[in-house]
Amino acid sequence: MKKFGLFILGAVAAVVLLANLGPMIALAISLAILYFVFKEFVKAHTTGKKVLWVGIGLVVVAASISNIPAIVGVIAAYVLYVIYKKWNESKDVVGDTTDPFMSFEKEWSQLKQNR
Repeated sequence: MKKFGLFILGAVAAVVLLANLGPMIALAISLAILYFVFKEFVKAHTTGKKVLWVGIGLVVVAASISNIPAIVGVIAAYVLYVIYKKWNESKDVVGDTTDPFMSFEKEWSQLKQNR
């Protein structure tokens, strides 16, 4: 039942991630442009160039703000990562000695040795 719940949660997270893939790419591009604009602003020596770079920066910030739904996609990607870790973790627990049949076999062999 735990695997089924993880599967359903993973499927929902995958759909959310795919639905927000476009805004995620647009956000990454706009943040890269914003980084370039900031670097150019710092290098500019005249007031006119600084004003120009601030204007471009404000336009790019507006574009970045319009892609805020991409944060939901990033959260969905993190949820998928956690589900992947939990899925692999639950595979390791299967081989553990918490299996009642394995503990029965162990106790039965101890009872046979005590006779």
